Amino acid sequence: METRGSTEPLFTDIKAVEDCEPTEIESLCVNCGDNGITRILLTKIPFYKEVVIMSFSCEKCGFKNNEMQSGGKVEEKGGHIVLRVASPSDLNRQVVKSDFTSVQIPELEFEIPAQSQKGEVTTVEGIIDRSIQGLEQDQVVRRIQNPEVACQIDTFVEKLKKLKELQTPFTLVLDDASGNTFVENREAPRQDPAVQVRSFARTKEQDHALGIYSAEERGLLEPSDPGRFPLESLESEVLQFRTDCPGCGAPCETNMKLTNIPYFKEVVIMATNCDLCGNRSNEVKSGGGIEPKGLHIEVKVSGVEDFSRDVLKSETCSLGIPELSLEVGPAALGGRFTTVEGVLTAMRDQLTQGGIMFGDSADPDARQKLDRFLDQFDRALRGDMPVTLVLDDPAGNSYVQSLTPPEPDNKLSINKYERTYEDNEELGLNDMKVEGYEES
Repeated sequence: METRGSTEPLFTDIKAVEDCEPTEIESLCVNCGDNGITRILLTKIPFYKEVVIMSFSCEKCGFKNNEMQSGGKVEEKGGHIVLRVASPSDLNRQVVKSDFTSVQIPELEFEIPAQSQKGEVTTVEGIIDRSIQGLEQDQVVRRIQNPEVACQIDTFVEKLKKLKELQTPFTLVLDDASGNTFVENREAPRQDPAVQVRSFARTKEQDHALGIYSAEERGLLEPSDPGRFPLESLESEVLQFRTDCPGCGAPCETNMKLTNIPYFKEVVIMATNCDLCGNRSNEVKSGGGIEPKGLHIEVKVSGVEDFSRDVLKSETCSLGIPELSLEVGPAALGGRFTTVEGVLTAMRDQLTQGGIMFGDSADPDARQKLDRFLDQFDRALRGDMPVTLVLDDPAGNSYVQSLTPPEPDNKLSINKYERTYEDNEELGLNDMKVEGYEES
């Protein structure tokens, strides 16, 4: 099997398709039973999304087939696209249709039902040609067995062929419950006047056709509490999904787990590990929203038991060590779930990462100051120097484990505070209106 280099991104822009080698797999031909070749290409369509394109060909019998599947998730809403075809360039517009796309031409009262054809990447003219092929497929037998019906189909096929001559404009309507259908926008990124796109909420039947069921339908909700998804159903399960390594861009896996932290809240922990370059990262997201007040936490670190405290640092939390006159902004370390020792080690690593400031060309005095600072930091990491770890989180989504719950911990200080206007501005809260709405 031939594959693309493992250091390349999983999905490649469609403009660069000619520079990419598709994956080739030997597979069974459904027409003659011999082996043919299936070619798979993962690509991105501009102003759309990632798709998986598959093409099969059999050298023995000449059978060919192509198929397209969405490389992303099912959209939250379905998609309804109306295209006015009035020029030859409209016939050449690129069209991506999923398995769940129905196609209509109102002028001919013609419809291709959803799930009657596989998804594909084609053009408007390609949709018409495939429809003609489908109608003509059994015409030889039909003319013998049912001449009247065959004559009607021949008449209709002629009407479809005349559409390509564009004697009069016509309308192409694509309706897709999965929301994964696309018609090329010739005016992108501006709106195309010939294309009308709208979203719609799916019905329960459409959700079921897509394999989407509510938590209650899956039997995951307690009858007495229909509005809440039970945490226990996911706490023991680690979910995995494919992604690209942020370091080298190679395909890798991210593990995700929902965890309930005692005396705090629900959080989502995500960890990514790349086997190719060895890059490892972990990230934590709060399971809830922004808290009403900010949070200021101070923990005194003077012994082994303090280093082992669990710490949840959200992506909005800044860190500090007053004894070392050190402050680290929220963006430096991101969100993570670790220990006090893990936080201190990450802060030190952040300070000693490569750069001209710490290279051979650095000022000798600055280098000496840095060395003295790192010596003090190392003493703190060994427990030889008591320090205070300060976490300040305007969103209120950070946490440090208490060693004496539910009794107060004399080494742990937790205070809530009212956010300033600047804090709310940083969190984007000043532009949000969350109350005072009236029903129209």
